[in-house]
Amino acid sequence: MATEPQATVSGSHVQQGRHPGIALAVITSAQLMIVLDATIVNIALPQIQRALGFSSTDLSWVLNAYTLTFGGLLLLGGRAGDILGRRRVFIFGILLFTLASLLGGLAQSAEWLLLARALQGIGGAIASPTALSLITTNFDEGPERNRAFGVFAAVSGAGAAIGLIAGGMLTSWLSWRWTLFVNVPIGIALALLAPRYIKESERHPGRFDVAGAIASTAGMSLLVYGFIRAADKGWSDTGTIVSFVAAAVLLAGFVLIERRSAQPITPLHLFRDRDRVGTYVVMLITAAAMFGMFFFLTLFVQNVLGYSPLRAGFAFVPVTVAIGVTAQLASRIIPRTGPKILLMIGGALAATGLIWLSRISESSQYVTGLLLPMCIFGLGMGFIFVPVTIVALARVANKDSGAASGMLNAMQMVGGSLGLSVLVTVFGTASRNEAAIQVKRFLAQASPEQLALFQKTQQLPKPFSSHVLAHGISSAFQLAALLAVVALVVTTVVIRRKVAGEEAGTAAQPMP
Repeated sequence: MATEPQATVSGSHVQQGRHPGIALAVITSAQLMIVLDATIVNIALPQIQRALGFSSTDLSWVLNAYTLTFGGLLLLGGRAGDILGRRRVFIFGILLFTLASLLGGLAQSAEWLLLARALQGIGGAIASPTALSLITTNFDEGPERNRAFGVFAAVSGAGAAIGLIAGGMLTSWLSWRWTLFVNVPIGIALALLAPRYIKESERHPGRFDVAGAIASTAGMSLLVYGFIRAADKGWSDTGTIVSFVAAAVLLAGFVLIERRSAQPITPLHLFRDRDRVGTYVVMLITAAAMFGMFFFLTLFVQNVLGYSPLRAGFAFVPVTVAIGVTAQLASRIIPRTGPKILLMIGGALAATGLIWLSRISESSQYVTGLLLPMCIFGLGMGFIFVPVTIVALARVANKDSGAASGMLNAMQMVGGSLGLSVLVTVFGTASRNEAAIQVKRFLAQASPEQLALFQKTQQLPKPFSSHVLAHGISSAFQLAALLAVVALVVTTVVIRRKVAGEEAGTAAQPMP
């Protein structure tokens, strides 16, 4: 039998198994399952609302219950992997995620589903940061690890689009419950394969910063709730103001806890690296834009273009392909170009796509109005994800690698959740204002039959309602485009590394 490659975990080589391809497949499949669950229920939301009696306002929590617990607890999950062993924690997280998926699919009430979705987020928060760290445990630094990072980044970036496709297929062919049930056989298979093909990491003694985890999760949850409530009740509403004040207090408390903790969940010295901070900001902003794009275009293709759930899901296939192609290209050329040039190209493409989408109207067609700008945006995201991953994890000490990877994933999920809530606020305000204008126009020209129907349903006819929806979406995309431009400015001004050098050639060498 051939001798396995051996080396110390903390050095420049890792202890690698005989089947690195299978190990990578297990790791990336787990990441895909976790990431796509942020969007797989999007297309099924109307069916979920009818089945479980959600109000229109509460329905958004089917998404946010998952993304908030996921993003808020990712840092604790990364720390758990450092202390207890990443493979062990990875398997536990997958099993918890699988159990929560089963419970969610069996839900008989709105409260039951929301609790299951929150539990899914906890399982994802435990498994996801350890999945990223396990790449450094199982793949040698250099081209091999760069390729693995490229696959991981492509999966992470395309997961949202794949979730929409899978959600459309499962909802059309089976029922909304299968958007959750589908995780059960996959999760069981991954939990069985992981101990056979994935190497365990070195354990680092320490303790958990539970207070920090609670403060950060509660603070972010209240911040998102404040934006969602503002979209419904207005900015002067007492509940909105209280939510924002409480969020500010909790997040300030989180910083104080981290500064005083001997073993913080988020080592603040990670933020002393200017390039790492820049990539965190870029990930936060671009994730907000990406989640918003998928959410609003899902509404547009179903409510304006009249697509079925299945067709709506497949409408996003080109975005998935675009992200995957450029992520793989980026992983191959980054040793020659360095991370900054790829981030700038990606940022410019993403901003261009969003500016184009901000011109959307009720007369927009799929190919010229949606497909082309979506693909440009997707190409940009592929160029962003790989260098962001590599720079964020470069020059991180062994004991902090789980926290660093957890922070990067947290930026993606919290950015998506917080960004979506902000964009929904803009969408709601613009839609309400435009609806008032369109109601006046409709009443001025409506026939008696149309007036009677409007008084009964309080709903505008399709041409008017489509215009209102498109106007709200266009307004949200204007803000998303502005955010993308800000991310490009951050890349240009803050991030300094122009040549691949140490980080692109070694792909986060210090991580075990």
